[in-house]
Amino acid sequence: MHVTLRQLRVFEAVARHLSYTRAAEELHLTQPAVSMQIKQLEESVGLPLFEQMGKRTFLTEAGQELHQTSRAIALQLEETEEVLESLKGIRRGRLRIAVASTANYFATRLLAAFCRRYPGISFSLEVTNREGLLRALEANEKDLVIMGRPPESLDLEAEPFMDNPLVVIAAPDHPLAGADEVSWERLQQEAFVVREEGSGTRIAMERHFASRGVKLRTGMELSSNEAIKRAVEVGMGLGIVSIHTLELELETGRLVVLRAEAFPIPRHWYLVHRRGKRLSPVALAFRDFVFEEAGSLVGSGPARAPAAE
Repeated sequence: MHVTLRQLRVFEAVARHLSYTRAAEELHLTQPAVSMQIKQLEESVGLPLFEQMGKRTFLTEAGQELHQTSRAIALQLEETEEVLESLKGIRRGRLRIAVASTANYFATRLLAAFCRRYPGISFSLEVTNREGLLRALEANEKDLVIMGRPPESLDLEAEPFMDNPLVVIAAPDHPLAGADEVSWERLQQEAFVVREEGSGTRIAMERHFASRGVKLRTGMELSSNEAIKRAVEVGMGLGIVSIHTLELELETGRLVVLRAEAFPIPRHWYLVHRRGKRLSPVALAFRDFVFEEAGSLVGSGPARAPAAE
């Protein structure tokens, strides 16, 4: 089988988009040129790689196998290019990073400061939920991931770099707002607006309540921190969120943090990657930058030793 890197690059783009048109736009080629490269590749392989059903394009079984190989080759080539560039100093390179939706409140600030220090660096940022982050780690698609503590069952390197306390929030006119301390017994009587099942915040909340022999009383389940805050603001219940999501609401007085017994819940932000992954010079520089600067840029002190979670 004789296959060129150009053919694999074109194939990977078509397989990723499942669209000849979008692949052509990404690669700055004409659609006929993309179609010709795929046709030549299929002739070399001896099997069809795509099948058309109506207006939709799908990968065949052979196409799925080749897509895994082409993605691995593309990643290896990118890593090699970055290593070669590092021999000239960290002047160029690309950082592929994914962050938990909660971490996005400060991740863009970190990335902006990092790019000011290394102006030749570009980056791709994916903001997703915990499930999406674990998928990205399993597929080795990202250089680094910022998230809460990952499951110990996965073969990952996870380093805590900053505190991430979870606090109880309420509307300013809630009966508990302004109380010197809300007892644990009183808190149990309130309904909570919560994140979806499987989210890092939801897991931490349920563990915290279960450790005291109490079941979390939920009134509404929502899929984002913004939705949680808006629901709490209009009086739909109390919420539990990361302190890092509240900067604007606390400044404007739209929400308050309750002084509640057994709160905040101590948690941490982690930098995570696959165990044994060879980090590019750019990824190593970003890792060092996060440990040096995150506390001052985000307004939280450095992480202490991880609490039991």
